[in-house]
Amino acid sequence: MKNANHRFQQCNGAAAYYRHKLFNTTFTSGVKEVADELSCYWFIDLIFSHQLRSIVRNQRFQVWKLERVKGSRFKATCTDGNDNHITHQNIPFSDFEDDELTLWLVDGVLLLPSEY
Repeated sequence: MKNANHRFQQCNGAAAYYRHKLFNTTFTSGVKEVADELSCYWFIDLIFSHQLRSIVRNQRFQVWKLERVKGSRFKATCTDGNDNHITHQNIPFSDFEDDELTLWLVDGVLLLPSEY
């Protein structure tokens, strides 16, 4: 199983912050590096688009996990960090090359777990 987080463990502490213009939210340099290298800005968009729902937005700590279901199908799941399900979204097709990626959204900032 290819876990993208293992490739980006060197990202430990945000060197810079970036603004998502559409959603007016923030993500770290580590998240930008992952999105650039793995062409997955769409996952950032997915996470921030779910913040439009109050049940999601009201959670100050969110764990977002992208997992390959089978072939090119994926599932994005959001929990509260204690494995309590908040929401999920099925992705019928993605060319995401790894099998798994986890990002955290903490107080409105999207980051890699190694950057916490």
